[in-house]
Amino acid sequence: METERLIIRNFTPEDGQDLYEYLSQEETVRYEPYGVFSEEEAAEEAKKRSNNPDFRAVCLKDGGKLIGNIYLSKREFDEWELGYVFNFNFCGKGYATEAAKAVADDVFKNQNAHRVTAMCNPLNYRSRKLLERLGLRREGHLKQNVWFKTDKDGKPVWQDTFVYGILVSEWKQRKFYI
Repeated sequence: METERLIIRNFTPEDGQDLYEYLSQEETVRYEPYGVFSEEEAAEEAKKRSNNPDFRAVCLKDGGKLIGNIYLSKREFDEWELGYVFNFNFCGKGYATEAAKAVADDVFKNQNAHRVTAMCNPLNYRSRKLLERLGLRREGHLKQNVWFKTDKDGKPVWQDTFVYGILVSEWKQRKFYI
């Protein structure tokens, strides 16, 4: 899939180094259910993602550099869950919005999606704003529903989650619907 500035493609086992570049950034993985990756872990993750069609590599058209990933997974009732992680060095340039818009548009048009959902930590301001730019509506605020890390005593550090969603009928009304 291509957009104005991006190529969105399947991962390959050779994507390990670029994957490491952003999954080793504390700022990039701060709200993810995992910590920073080592080079070896990123190489293994690239192999896993190359066999998982839910993960898509997002690359710059100019030069082909892998700068992030989109996650799009089919759920029950024609619902698809959207997620994304981008290299912090490329944030603020609209790449995540451009990629998320393209894959959501594609799933509504070509996969008969009824709705697209996404979740994010309420503290993740950039992610919340991206979802709102796309027209997703905040549908819920789950209080202390997940934990990914523990404190110094081994106790869970609970986090909240915002749940977002948009219906195909709402998506079609967006001015960027192609």
